[in-house]
Amino acid sequence: MPPRLPLQRPQINLSSIDLLSTSKSNSTLSSTIPFFLVPFLHTQSRNASILASLSDRPGAYNKRIRRGRGPASGKGGKSGRGSDGQKQHGKVPAGFNGGQTPEHIVHGRYGFINLHATEMSPLNLDTIQSWIDQNRLDPKAPITVRELLKSRALHGVKDGVKLLARGSEMLKTPIHIVVSRASQSAIAAVEAIGGTVTTRFYTPQAIRRIKRRQMHPYLSLRWDPVGINNPALMVEGCESLEYRAAGSGYEYRLPDPTSRSDIEYYRDVKNRGYLSHTVKEGEGPSLYFKPPVSEEQLKELRKKNASGRRAAKEKEENKLW
Repeated sequence: MPPRLPLQRPQINLSSIDLLSTSKSNSTLSSTIPFFLVPFLHTQSRNASILASLSDRPGAYNKRIRRGRGPASGKGGKSGRGSDGQKQHGKVPAGFNGGQTPEHIVHGRYGFINLHATEMSPLNLDTIQSWIDQNRLDPKAPITVRELLKSRALHGVKDGVKLLARGSEMLKTPIHIVVSRASQSAIAAVEAIGGTVTTRFYTPQAIRRIKRRQMHPYLSLRWDPVGINNPALMVEGCESLEYRAAGSGYEYRLPDPTSRSDIEYYRDVKNRGYLSHTVKEGEGPSLYFKPPVSEEQLKELRKKNASGRRAAKEKEENKLW
């Protein structure tokens, strides 16, 4: 809004007014203007230089307080917090909402971070077929973690790769793939067209070394090519235990599982685990599997236990003190 200009009173010649009033004192005009309105009949005019002096009205806005930037702002030395103490150094807690009820009380706490969970990178069958069509994967060679990372089919693999069955109807090329885990529908889709799926154990450090070509992508000490019986995964010299123990020509040797859950997973033929050949006929993948006992064996065990109890009782009775 432009500033208001002071009213400028026009210069009025009183002598001319007196003459006018005396000469026409006897005449009555309907358009006569009162005398007291004469000073206000002038037209207001503005100078063009006002455009160069336009500014906001006082109090239109407040300047930002610059704290801790020197004494000029008045808040430079101690930023308006005073001397040492809790009021100078203290801060509001995280999640403080200005005094209203905190969000964790209104909505409650839920969920947790599982520190022991394994983070598997998903790999779908339609992605594999698309990469094969683009000549980014060779279906004649085994598809391992190294090929998947090199072709950029996966990014940032942490604990392993899980094969999933999305787009299974698009898979037309037989493949031989080695991954950490695989769903049952993905295994069925790959084997239906003549391919094979093998699951094996990986660690995050092993995946990094495989990517740097410091470790073989699937050969390890417990990898038995005779037991696995997959010609597509055969490597020259892999039948020798000494060759696998030496790292299969690489700087490091691929580790095998040590925990019970991992060993039982890769012992299961349903998961196409690379340790499934170690399970004897009639047994299960569980490490605590006990073969069923026949009736005759059960009777023998009962007789043996009964005789042992009688001998212990007789020995107890023959004690002198």
